[in-house]
Amino acid sequence: MFSWIFIFWLLQIPKLVSAFTFKISRCYYIITEEFHHEGDFMIGAFFPLHTFYTEKKMPHSTIPYTYLDGYVQYNFKNYQYILALQFAIEEINGNPNLLPNISLGFDFYNVRFTEKDTLMNAGIWLTSHVHKMVFPNYTCGKKKFTAALTGSSWMASAQIGTLLHLFKFPQITFGPYDPLLSDHSQYSSLYQMAPQDTSLTLAIVSLIVHFRWLWVGLILPDDHKGNKILSDFREEMERKRICMAFVKMIPATWTSYFAKFWKNMDETNVIIIYGDIDSLEGLMRNIGQRLLTWIVWVMNTEHHVLEISDYFMLDSFHGSLIFKHHYRENSDFTKFIQTVNPKNYPEDIYLPKLWYYFFKCSFSDINCHVLDNCQTNASLDVLPSHIFDVAMTEESTSIYNGVYALAHSLHEMRLQQLQVQPFENGEGMVFFPWQLNTFLKDIEMRKNRSLYWRQTIDVEYDILNLWNLPKGLGLKVKVGSFSANAPQGQQLSLSEQMIQWPAIFSEKKNMVTSMTVPVVRNVSK
Repeated sequence: MFSWIFIFWLLQIPKLVSAFTFKISRCYYIITEEFHHEGDFMIGAFFPLHTFYTEKKMPHSTIPYTYLDGYVQYNFKNYQYILALQFAIEEINGNPNLLPNISLGFDFYNVRFTEKDTLMNAGIWLTSHVHKMVFPNYTCGKKKFTAALTGSSWMASAQIGTLLHLFKFPQITFGPYDPLLSDHSQYSSLYQMAPQDTSLTLAIVSLIVHFRWLWVGLILPDDHKGNKILSDFREEMERKRICMAFVKMIPATWTSYFAKFWKNMDETNVIIIYGDIDSLEGLMRNIGQRLLTWIVWVMNTEHHVLEISDYFMLDSFHGSLIFKHHYRENSDFTKFIQTVNPKNYPEDIYLPKLWYYFFKCSFSDINCHVLDNCQTNASLDVLPSHIFDVAMTEESTSIYNGVYALAHSLHEMRLQQLQVQPFENGEGMVFFPWQLNTFLKDIEMRKNRSLYWRQTIDVEYDILNLWNLPKGLGLKVKVGSFSANAPQGQQLSLSEQMIQWPAIFSEKKNMVTSMTVPVVRNVSK
């Protein structure tokens, strides 16, 4: 099974490298960042899909400076966010028992991680005016607005939330849970879909104890979440008599010349990394460039491969152990991805770019939204998983849940309005967005763990092992689980025979303890 994936990926390397070696079609850059999917009621989707770099701010010195006085870096894995949104909306629109005769749609805006652009896009969506800001409550067509869906970083959600808070406009976040965003005095209408990491430190320390690793390093973001999790780790590790070899705090602005950060890093070969995708991006890239192939990285997030150059960085992460919230697999989502192509979704401006980049298509000379000479049977599900994963990620699951939370809230509001004054086909359903808060808060208070669309379980974690043999495979394989609700001594379950360790991990086993190389035993029995 692995060989065909590896062969396909190898065949793509010349194409991907040549894409940056030679001039790329101008269409790749001039297509707008935003697009619209029509519906009776609209969701504002603010996702980070690509970042624009100037000549003075380049992520890689080896990537050429090209069109539009800059370089556009696409995170193709994040495109799954749009697919999760589209998938949830299609399910809801096709469900006769949920919002019958009413359709949901969305307006997509790219988040560039600059406060100016983020707030400008939010303002544009709220007001429906590109060149001037007016108060949202007095905008024509306001009845079509429902809520904003924001993420994946807490910072982007906080920036948008500051604006939406002024008008009590509903905001649903899909990034990792953040305690700051739960402050209702600052974000009165913000709802977080991600579960809290209440058991994460216990889960990770249980793994450390199981393998008898007594000398462990810790890398955390230098922010409120990093400080909180550091306190939790100190308490749990002291209780289990595990020593911290070092604690490294990731600066807010990461540079490849942050040499001081790497001092004393060789004191242990077991290092815990905690943080979200955005705060860890610079660190992960730097680790890959350094080819640290003797370290076991224990992480709470999945590293995203952003560029073709990262293909050669996967060696550093071979053997990593990743903790992620457990959720039920959604096989229908995988089937949905197989149907996605530029012809089926002509309004999606990112699909032509994906098809051009991966499937040897060419843009039409007349229309940049039209592709020519594509590979037959091209589909996203044939791409390597570290480039594009067909399995729904945690963030995508939160997007899916968030859309359903909004749909159920709209449905409850519609039923309430029908009791007061009947109307037909949703034409009489008029409301201000802030009125949805009553229904969204009710859903939040009920926790929704029992509803069929709520998939995550906050006290259970899957343990994944990153396999990069053969080189470039980048496969994440489930090798265990942790359940905080299980009886003491049965919380951790591992299939150790499946774990692949870093290339020279055993050669440096003396750096942790004499028991660094784990004794083979199956705890799950």
